[in-house]
Amino acid sequence: MVYKRLLGALGVGGPKVDTVLDGGPVVPGGALTGQVHLEGGSADAAIEHISVEFVARVEAESDDGEHEGAVVFHRAVVGHGLRLAEGEYAALPFSLPVPWETPITELYGQELGVVLGVRTELAVAGARDAGDLDPLTVRPLPAQEAVLEALGQLGFAFKSADLEFGHIPGTGQTLPFYQEIELYAAPQYSHALAELEVSFLADPARMEVVLEADKRGGLFAAGHDALARHAVRHDGVVDRDWSTEVDDWVRQLVDHRSALAQPGGGLPGGALSGAGHGGHPSPYGQGKHPHEGGHGPGAGAVVAAGAAGLAVGAVGGWAAAEVIDEVGDFFEGEEDEEG
Repeated sequence: MVYKRLLGALGVGGPKVDTVLDGGPVVPGGALTGQVHLEGGSADAAIEHISVEFVARVEAESDDGEHEGAVVFHRAVVGHGLRLAEGEYAALPFSLPVPWETPITELYGQELGVVLGVRTELAVAGARDAGDLDPLTVRPLPAQEAVLEALGQLGFAFKSADLEFGHIPGTGQTLPFYQEIELYAAPQYSHALAELEVSFLADPARMEVVLEADKRGGLFAAGHDALARHAVRHDGVVDRDWSTEVDDWVRQLVDHRSALAQPGGGLPGGALSGAGHGGHPSPYGQGKHPHEGGHGPGAGAVVAAGAAGLAVGAVGGWAAAEVIDEVGDFFEGEEDEEG
């Protein structure tokens, strides 16, 4: 028995853990439900705690280039002080809140290439063992979907999506990273920018929409970024003319970016920053630009067409499942180093 306990402490013949998530995607601010399945090992075990973690693959920039790694951005204990007999099976149901700033991984059922996962950690006799990484699918909130659909109606097309380590100054961001959704510019804006980056920062009451113009140089410009923020409440989504409103946002961004490009060009009131996400954006602009006419096809047509190209199945040569395996390899290497 002592030999079995020693092997269990070393992770040999110890309890096994497997998490089974309930089907379907979750939404930011919603709940993730599932069950932790436990299987006793070759000896009785006293389980100190069982925790469930949300993990993201995040990119970070440093002096020697870009790097990718795994970041645990949410953790909750779902059980503690349990005793599991030799060979015993047990199932522990759980329900966890999904952080409001959790990135979205799909749009209209198509993957964006953002990698999120859930893993379970089992602590027994001072030793910790992490289970497999299970993919986490997150669909957008109604307000996020409305903004992206409006951009699709305006002619913007999906390019890529990733998670950047760092903080957007001047915002209420709480996670150590933020999501960037990169879009090819709509034809009517292609003279002023090649790409548009969109970030969402949500909380229970509202959502900040951060728009950033690309660094596109020209005859009178060295390629400045321009940044703007807009506040959107979660209620009343269906009552707003999103195409007109989002078009106004982009027009404001283009106008202010043009001002930045002029010699000595500054921005009145500091409405925008020329430093991109590393700058200090000021409160959201809500002004209107006069314009005429409609804004492309109706919402139903855009959704049926994948929001004018805003959603894809694989990005940059990576399928989502392949990237999950890559993050899994990262965890294995991390555990080997700790061991």
